[in-house]
Amino acid sequence: MATAYLLIPVAFVALFAFGVVTSTVKIAREYERGVVFRLGRLIPLKGPGLFFIFPFGIDHLRKVDLRVVTLEVAQQEVITSDNVTVKVNAVIFFQVADAQAAIVRVANFMEATSQIAQTTLRAVLGQCSLDDLLGGREKINGKLQAIIDRQTEPWGIKVGTVELKDAQLAESMVRALARQAEAEREKRAKIIATEGEFQAAQVLANAAEIISTQPAALALRYMQTLLDMGSNQNSTIVFPIPIELIRPLLAAPVPMKIVPAGNGTAVSVGDAPKVVAPAAH
Repeated sequence: MATAYLLIPVAFVALFAFGVVTSTVKIAREYERGVVFRLGRLIPLKGPGLFFIFPFGIDHLRKVDLRVVTLEVAQQEVITSDNVTVKVNAVIFFQVADAQAAIVRVANFMEATSQIAQTTLRAVLGQCSLDDLLGGREKINGKLQAIIDRQTEPWGIKVGTVELKDAQLAESMVRALARQAEAEREKRAKIIATEGEFQAAQVLANAAEIISTQPAALALRYMQTLLDMGSNQNSTIVFPIPIELIRPLLAAPVPMKIVPAGNGTAVSVGDAPKVVAPAAH
């Protein structure tokens, strides 16, 4: 009976010792740091590894994770500088650079970083046009990262990357952009065709100028054209003839005059024959 009474204090002492040890001995992982408040005052960081603190509420410990945190910014409805409504969301990659500042200077650094990211996202995109939002995301991402990092630096937060994930447009705006893209493609096609015709006209003009100085070249070109047309036996060949070759045939005939000669024979005068009468004795 006496032994049983003795075991009760021993058990109580053992339980008390176990509680003291568990509240005194702490372990922080490699990516963790321990922020300790001793009687309300901040003392140097603890960890990583094994360290000790005072029990019974003398030391108060808060562990901070130093790994990169992925924070998704909720979808925001933004009006761009050209009055287009867009729904945009983003993702932020950040980590705690100063564990003590993250605990002492802000109540909840995760919530604070999320809220500052949302307001910055709306402010920056409100200054950009729709074309900048769709085609210049890299520049916008860099601007967002610089602004958010500058605002969270006093909290011991280092923002590494900010990326826009998605931009949703209204159906009417999507159709308008499709029509605009189609018109742009048609414009480029017409410009390319016109430039091709202009270059071809320049080459033909140069070739015509060279051929005009060499008549033999023009004749060779005629014959080459006939050869190309004659490759098909069913072709009808129209042969161009210079008008100078047939001009004499088209001229009106000149009447001939007959002048009688002395012996009664006719002689021709000029191009027309003339009949010459015999002289009187």
